[in-house]
Amino acid sequence: MNSRQALNAYSKVGVQSGVTDASPHQLISMLIAGAQDRIAEARGAMERQQVARQGELVGKAISIVDNLRVSLDHSKGGELAGTLGDLYDYMQRRLVEANASSDPAILAEVHGLLGTVREGWEAIPAEFRHSAT
Repeated sequence: MNSRQALNAYSKVGVQSGVTDASPHQLISMLIAGAQDRIAEARGAMERQQVARQGELVGKAISIVDNLRVSLDHSKGGELAGTLGDLYDYMQRRLVEANASSDPAILAEVHGLLGTVREGWEAIPAEFRHSAT
C-alpha cells in the first residue's frame, strides 16, 4: 500500500485529523469508513431529492473505492487481492447504477459490502498488519 496515495485520497474527502499519523493499515480502515460515510450522505441526499449533491457524494465514494482497488498489492495479496479487486470493481459499477437510478437499496448494498470488508480488515492481528498493506 502506498501510504501517500491513501493519505491524499482520504484528505480529498474532507478528513483532517488523524491521517498524518495513521499507519497504512489505519489508512485503509479510514478509507473504507470514508466511503461508507459518503454513501450514507448520498442516501440522505437521494431521499431529499438533492440530485446534484447525491451525484457529488456518490462520485466521492466511487473515487475512494477506486483508491482502495488500486492500492491492492497483488504480489503480496495473491488470490485475495484479486478477489478484493473484483469486489471493488463491482462496488464501483453498483454505485454508478445507484446514482443513475436513484436507488437507495443499491447504496445500502454497497455500504454493507464495505462493512464486511472493513470487519475483515480490522480483524487482522496486529502482528500481521505491517505486511497486510
